[in-house]
Amino acid sequence: MASENGGEKPKKDWVLLSLRVVAFLATASATLVMAFNKQTKSFVVATVGSTPITATFAAKFNQTPAFVFFVIANGNAALHNNLVMIAMEILGTRYDYKGPRLALIAILDMMTMALASDGDGAATFMSELGKNGNSHAKWDKICDKFETYCDRGVVALIVSFVGFILLLIISVMSIIKLLKPNRINHASP
Repeated sequence: MASENGGEKPKKDWVLLSLRVVAFLATASATLVMAFNKQTKSFVVATVGSTPITATFAAKFNQTPAFVFFVIANGNAALHNNLVMIAMEILGTRYDYKGPRLALIAILDMMTMALASDGDGAATFMSELGKNGNSHAKWDKICDKFETYCDRGVVALIVSFVGFILLLIISVMSIIKLLKPNRINHASP
């Protein structure tokens, strides 16, 4: 590899590595914020005489399959970026990333981006339902009762969408690397 470049060390693609680091941080943060999202509140459900009867309710992410999928999808995206960064750092100097290896990384980047997009879409739908309800289906909104839970969910969604945009850019860069006729960069995809 060094002999192919005229004795030079292969240069690292710092832009792609930086994008992967920020995408990892965004998707990992979204995963953790949503996974630990829980709020418990007590409400008066009835009054007997002058004594109020209260019930305690909890809003948790795992009560909604869309939020569980969101956590899994973002966790997968964070894991994918982390593993690719580790592989590039450890194996980057030993392997020539051309052909099938580079194509595999581009395909995995696209699959990860698609999965993150699906998780974001599902969670966004449920967040909208929680915020506004659905009068046709007689589903009440819950964000007027569990404000902190909904606010944390919105933060997780925003950070996840930032991660998705970064994953989209990473996928485009991976595809562009496949199309380059003369790839000198061997250290990272």
